[in-house]
Amino acid sequence: MNSKILPKVELHVHLDCCLSFEVVKKIRPDISNLYYKEKFTGSSCSCLKDYISCADNAVELMQTKEELELVTIDLFDQLKSDNVVYVEIRFAPLLHTNKGLNPYEIVKIISEITYEQSKSTGIEAGLILCTLRHYSSSQSMETVKLVNEFKNTNVVGFDIAADEAGHPLDNHIDAFKFAFENKIFCTAHAGEALGPESVIETLDKIKPLRIGHGVRSVEDSSLLNKLKNNNIHLELCFTSNIVTKMYDNYMDHPIDILFKKGLSISVNSDGRTISDTDLNQEYEKLQENFNWPNKNFLQCNIDAMKSSFTNQKTKDKIISLLEASYN
Repeated sequence: MNSKILPKVELHVHLDCCLSFEVVKKIRPDISNLYYKEKFTGSSCSCLKDYISCADNAVELMQTKEELELVTIDLFDQLKSDNVVYVEIRFAPLLHTNKGLNPYEIVKIISEITYEQSKSTGIEAGLILCTLRHYSSSQSMETVKLVNEFKNTNVVGFDIAADEAGHPLDNHIDAFKFAFENKIFCTAHAGEALGPESVIETLDKIKPLRIGHGVRSVEDSSLLNKLKNNNIHLELCFTSNIVTKMYDNYMDHPIDILFKKGLSISVNSDGRTISDTDLNQEYEKLQENFNWPNKNFLQCNIDAMKSSFTNQKTKDKIISLLEASYN
């Protein structure tokens, strides 16, 4: 399998987790390669909290218009190298206000540079705005209202991210209710740091269409049935779950089990820098460890596209492209 030539769909990639060394050097020329590896990559991660702390270091370099534009362009360069044809990029606007930008300005900057990059690369792209587990109810509401303000642009959805452990959903229920009332597409991180009970609670309380990660759903057969019966898509992040020490090695990861059980799943990079991966590598690792044929990757990409937050015309166009390319 030559993964580089296969067109790909990516639904779960964090803008602040994907800074290449090249873009970091543009923003901070004094940063060495050694410092970059220590502070921006997850080579020494022992858990999800360590993973998130790497993103915190990147966020410090994403506080001005120029920095946000450089980082977005950098990600599109990476996506182009992976032959991604459709992507949904997520970020938390409230994280980028340290140097005077307000959240509305931040979304506008990233939306506009995404339009430009989408046009120049040919990659169809949507943006997902994230609230964070430790945020207050007012911060969550502010974020979802930004999604609503940008509804007729390339901002396509709302997400809740960050560490599930120790941060219940209570502060965020009103924001997701607002999303539901305003027909905003929602996804939610769950079943990563915590077990299947996290996914069950998330489905019950905020009713997202997709689950970010959700991999530990495999531990509960009744939950798997619920996900399948309700066509809840799982945005799986293969290498990311190894880096955060959820699984000891690739063969222990249940992605192959979930696929064979007929769930709607996609293959995603999550944080390319922190996980030290890209989609080409993810596909190759799946082929090496589980001997996946092209038809498995085609199915995952079609499922991703069907579950994407774009319009039906774009879904049909990308699915046709995928079907013509995987043979």
